[in-house]
Amino acid sequence: MKKRGLVARLAVATTWIGLYGALSTMAHAQSSVLPFETHAEFFSAQTHQKVPLDPQVFVAEPSAPGAVGPQAIKHVAGLRNALIADDASLPISTALNKPLHMTLGEWLGAKGDVIFTPRPDGREKITLAVSNLKPDGHYSLFENHFDQKPVGFTPLDGTGKTNNFVADASGKAAITVVAPAPLTHDNAVLLVYHSDGKTHGQSRGNIGVDAHHQLIARP
Repeated sequence: MKKRGLVARLAVATTWIGLYGALSTMAHAQSSVLPFETHAEFFSAQTHQKVPLDPQVFVAEPSAPGAVGPQAIKHVAGLRNALIADDASLPISTALNKPLHMTLGEWLGAKGDVIFTPRPDGREKITLAVSNLKPDGHYSLFENHFDQKPVGFTPLDGTGKTNNFVADASGKAAITVVAPAPLTHDNAVLLVYHSDGKTHGQSRGNIGVDAHHQLIARP
């Protein structure tokens, strides 16, 4: 696993979520910090998109026919995938043209950090500090398994019981989850937004319809 951060960045992340007293403990436990990136950027780079896009949110395009887009997500007519370079003020919707009640700029503006701390029992404590989320939005955390074909997804906590949270009224959240095993480059921490206001247990939901990958951090 590559090194995932510097002490200075760890200090910023822990201060942000009010963990001042935990910094020295984390450093002693060889904690590391990794910044999130938007899933749109990650997906576009991984799949070598000529025009970077978000495969799971959409913008209006009156002349566009219904089609199956990236990640095999079928969208109705009158929509196209949102491009990262699109006007940030454009409203975004689901693949079924249900408004997400946010702009593309607000969607792509989410940010945060992930702190990884190994535990003596072989599991890993994963703490997130995120902001610019959908205020009062429902989210869940999943783990990508890039060593599986197709890529697999499991709840970050392994059970789907403690990996869910609701952002506060300002769009911020801090959450700690214990993963069954340390994450490697074969994995990633994935933040999923649930536009139906529900969580789906061990399932992410219907991708592009009621579940949308927003942020990702790959060790």
